[in-house]
Amino acid sequence: MKKRIICLTLALLMTATQVVSVSASREDELREEQALTSQQLDATYSRMDELAYAKSQLENEISELDSNLVSVMVSIDTLKGDIDNKEVDIIRTKQDLAKAQKARDKQYESMKKRIQCLYEQGGDTAWFQMMLNSDDLSELLTRAENTQQMYEQDRKNLDKYVNTINEVNNLKTQYESDKAELEEMKASYEEQSYNLQCQIDAKKAESADYENEIAYAQQQATEYANLLAEQTAEIQRLEAERIAAEEEARRQAEEEAARQAAEEAAAAEAAEQEQESESEDNVEYDEDGNVIENSDDESEESDSEEDVEYDENGDVVDSGTSSDDVEYDEYGNVIDSDNTVSADDYESEQSSGSDSSSSYSGSGSSVVDYATQFVGNPYVWGGTSLTGGADCSGFVQSVYANFGVSLPRTSYEQQNAGTEVSYADAQPGDLICYGGHVAIYMGNGRIVHASNSVDGIKISDNAAYRTIVSVRRLV
Repeated sequence: MKKRIICLTLALLMTATQVVSVSASREDELREEQALTSQQLDATYSRMDELAYAKSQLENEISELDSNLVSVMVSIDTLKGDIDNKEVDIIRTKQDLAKAQKARDKQYESMKKRIQCLYEQGGDTAWFQMMLNSDDLSELLTRAENTQQMYEQDRKNLDKYVNTINEVNNLKTQYESDKAELEEMKASYEEQSYNLQCQIDAKKAESADYENEIAYAQQQATEYANLLAEQTAEIQRLEAERIAAEEEARRQAEEEAARQAAEEAAAAEAAEQEQESESEDNVEYDEDGNVIENSDDESEESDSEEDVEYDENGDVVDSGTSSDDVEYDEYGNVIDSDNTVSADDYESEQSSGSDSSSSYSGSGSSVVDYATQFVGNPYVWGGTSLTGGADCSGFVQSVYANFGVSLPRTSYEQQNAGTEVSYADAQPGDLICYGGHVAIYMGNGRIVHASNSVDGIKISDNAAYRTIVSVRRLV
């Protein structure tokens, strides 16, 4: 009878399972959609990281161009000052040249007047007159020497002025050449300044485009995150409904089994009472009024027939052991054929076996040491290879697989793995979960993770660089 009740309970549970199968199917569809949304969110965050990196590089180029532009502008200002100074030098040399020319002309005029006066006084006989007017030879020689010195002095003065004029002319030519060179350099710097300004304007426009793309990607990420939240809420609702339906079905099955058991017990009691009544009716009495007893063979046969139980095919259930002594698990299977293991011991063994199958080797520190070996390897979206390329969730999954821990594939599913702990209590080996991203905590606020296609697998010093959604402990 106990076995029939268990079979009836299982049949009712199977019926209840069919009732909730539609809800479970929708739940599975939502989980698939959720995984796809999580991948899209991961890809969006990766794109945002790439855009931010490109924008950062562009800003560095703009900063360098600004620095070059400042240097060119300073050079232009310096050249302007040098050109002004050269113009002053040119003006001064022109003035010096005019003065030298004037002094030369004046000296030349004076010399001409002395020579003219000398010849006018003596004419062709000036030397003869000088000799006649001299008292002696010494005075003659003195006069002649003085005259010669006067001629030589005039000659020297003329040569000096000529040299001065030549030097001033050379300076003027040099200053004008220097000025022309400076003006040419100034024009070159001004052209460089214009080109740099054009490059800066183009880079700023490109940076603005990156800013717009980042803003659009952020908007997409927000939409994906909101969609994930909606899908999670819907999954939780369906899961709660499914669990409630299963509990209700189980309760109804138990009530139905209890009712059936009560009916069978009542039927058995009624049958027993009827049998007792029939046996009383079949009692025979002798002529003295005493009960006539049945033979031993008939009594033993009757007892044997009462003890034998049959299954639904009419076969004997157990010819040697009473079926009430056999214990069954929740699926109607015999727990132990020789009844050496109790149901509680069986469930305990099943539980311990389940625990041992999910065990793993290693510690949080060993997980971190193993994960950091792959720093510098590439980031590949959808990849799971620690050497050939992996994304964030693929990296975490492959690292923990080395320690015998099986994790879901996507970052969103990994947010539900292990047990929840606070970030303040985070230990090495814990998973740091973000919106659409996951990393392995190293301790001291550091993480190792597959960041993006630019940085690849790397170590970050600030685990809280983004909003932390959950911290999961697996070790």
